[in-house]
Amino acid sequence: MSKERIVKALEQLGFSKTDTQVYIFLAKNGPHELRDIASALSLFERKVRRSLRDLQTQKMIRVSIENPLEFIAIPFEEIINLFIEIKKEKAKAMQESKEELLSTWRSIVKKDRSSN
Repeated sequence: MSKERIVKALEQLGFSKTDTQVYIFLAKNGPHELRDIASALSLFERKVRRSLRDLQTQKMIRVSIENPLEFIAIPFEEIINLFIEIKKEKAKAMQESKEELLSTWRSIVKKDRSSN
């Protein structure tokens, strides 16, 4: 699989361009500090910090307990599995609310037809 395909897959999973760059860098190069990541990617530290925070919130990276902090990418396979589970949960929620949504839709359509 080409790097471009991985980039596209991560972006389809909701990663921003910066998140994708940071994640791939960490996955390929192992744990790194914020300033080293920013320097290697030629990005502002503020932008990388925001991306690291977002990736950590989404559980795509971990942070070491050492000082200075190092950021560690979780394995790509775990990311794929996590997103599969998220999609399954969203599909289940949609299935569970299907009848209510259809009922609401029918009442909207019925009102629109009767007002014409």
